[in-house]
Amino acid sequence: MGISLVKGQNGPLAASNVVVAVRSIAPADVSALLVTEAGRVRTDADFVFFNQPQAPGVELRSGTLLVSAAHVPADIAQIRVVITLDESGATFGQFAPPVATVADGSGNALYEYVIDGLDRESIVIALELYRRNSEWKVRAVGQGYAGGFAALVTDHGVSVDDEPAPVTPPATPEVRTVPGEAALSFEKRARLDLRKREVAKVLINKNAFGIRARVILVIDKTLSMSRQYSKQVVHRVVQRMIPVATQLDEDGTLEAYLYALSFAKLPDITVEHGEAWAQTFLHLTGTHQGIDYARIGGRNDELPIMRDIIASLRPGDAPTLVLFFTDGGFAKKREIAALMRDASRLPAFWQFVGLGRANYGLLRTLDEMSDRVVDNAGFFALDDIDQVDDAQLYARLLGEFPDWLRAAGQAGILR
Repeated sequence: MGISLVKGQNGPLAASNVVVAVRSIAPADVSALLVTEAGRVRTDADFVFFNQPQAPGVELRSGTLLVSAAHVPADIAQIRVVITLDESGATFGQFAPPVATVADGSGNALYEYVIDGLDRESIVIALELYRRNSEWKVRAVGQGYAGGFAALVTDHGVSVDDEPAPVTPPATPEVRTVPGEAALSFEKRARLDLRKREVAKVLINKNAFGIRARVILVIDKTLSMSRQYSKQVVHRVVQRMIPVATQLDEDGTLEAYLYALSFAKLPDITVEHGEAWAQTFLHLTGTHQGIDYARIGGRNDELPIMRDIIASLRPGDAPTLVLFFTDGGFAKKREIAALMRDASRLPAFWQFVGLGRANYGLLRTLDEMSDRVVDNAGFFALDDIDQVDDAQLYARLLGEFPDWLRAAGQAGILR
């Protein structure tokens, strides 16, 4: 039977020749995409399917993929094994889970992966065979592809103009890709893509798709946030803010700050290194990467960080979106209110988000604050952000920003 894999698990491939097969009650076709480090084929010849059963080092024979690692070109980083239902309207959830198997050239079983948890998918990336230094490994992927078969192959660089494969254009919007995405694993890239699509939907619905804006992320580092740090809630917040930057920021990065009594400007957050960034910089105490967290403090004063951001803004600049995550406790209400009134003349929208159950006081009244050129701030609180799905989160996070863009443009605040 071989070693059983679960989704996301990988293992070594010592054999130079392997056979990849899929057992399925559902009527399914097997194909393969030979992709570079960039996650794309070099030419259409790197797509193996029933009408084109061979590529260098890979052959489709009677529904089974024969892989000769020694003959796979050096610039091919991954072989992605795809299973596709050939019955219109059918989904994998209607059948028993398909099983992907890997055997050596002599037929000895190496790995088995039961692809469970499928529902409405009709196309699934079953496995990845990939290079790690000079060795080959296999990864259980089990990732559905919602955009349809045409979307799958075109996203990997294959031209389908003349392909007989079923073409069902996705109803989701086209999203922006930024540098660094190709370095992610397929599973992480798929999750990022789904989140980017939710961000794009909000922007399209609000007639703001294609707008470019500087995106700043501010995270509360006060001791009252300790549970949010120990449970890595703030780490997950960072991962969910990265897709916002990919669709808005010119280079797809997040400017980042931690604040308490004072603040620290941290390195920008990139798509490729988002998880490593969170593990490196999201702490309450100690010294990390030359930053003394004790000097930032343990209780909050929003004025220094807000003034620093405001000092970087100039009338007529491109828009800035400030994503400000806090558990509240804004004590200097009068000063902060005055600062927000002054800031309403500048090209920035401040979206405050409350984390956990707390008394947010001033933040709840931001929408009602008078004497501002435009409404330049929004607020909502989340008792448990992990219980809010991406569609809801991005709808709330970005719901007021497009309205501010129009108002700021009409007031001459934006160029």
